[in-house]
Amino acid sequence: MTKIETIPATLTSAPAALSELEPAHRLIVLVPDPEADTLPALHRIWELANARRAHVLFLSLCTDFKQEPSLRRSLITMAAMVQDGQVHAEAKVEKETNWVDSVKRNYQPGDTILCFAEQRAGLLHRPLSQILQSNLSTPIYILSGLYQPKPRWSLLSQIAAWMGFLGILAGFFVLQINIIQSSKGGLESILLIFSLIPEYWLIIFWNSLLG
Repeated sequence: MTKIETIPATLTSAPAALSELEPAHRLIVLVPDPEADTLPALHRIWELANARRAHVLFLSLCTDFKQEPSLRRSLITMAAMVQDGQVHAEAKVEKETNWVDSVKRNYQPGDTILCFAEQRAGLLHRPLSQILQSNLSTPIYILSGLYQPKPRWSLLSQIAAWMGFLGILAGFFVLQINIIQSSKGGLESILLIFSLIPEYWLIIFWNSLLG
């Protein structure tokens, strides 16, 4: 049966509850969005690893190969900040979209999984802790209050964004069709080229508004 425990942000450096925990082979920390600020959680992770005499594996998922080097550097930095004479830490990035599959692939008997209470996954953005609990039979610790997820667009925002892009493209498409029908020769080419300039800048401007 999966064991779920929530570790609050107010945890002190020498909690009796943690000192009584059984030793663990490894503490697998599921690192969320690389742009999120996870530094406040590192001391808590070190506390838990030190109390359980466990090694730490910082594990993250990546599907964008351009983002992988920066994500790997972030994880290596986190591992270096946690590692000391008592705790050994390492980092790993997997080209994967499914946390459950990744955890199953890396889990070894005796490991404990740690995720953040605010982490969400899947199409329905369910709490990751619930997804893990439903699919795994391993000890899971939830660290709460130390991670602020990057805001996600709502469905309506995404629809509005795509409607804006399509509106710009459709409007300039109609304009360019009119140019072709009403102009000839060199004038047609010049007008078409000039019509691309505002179209390009409108797309750039719309994209900047959406962040």
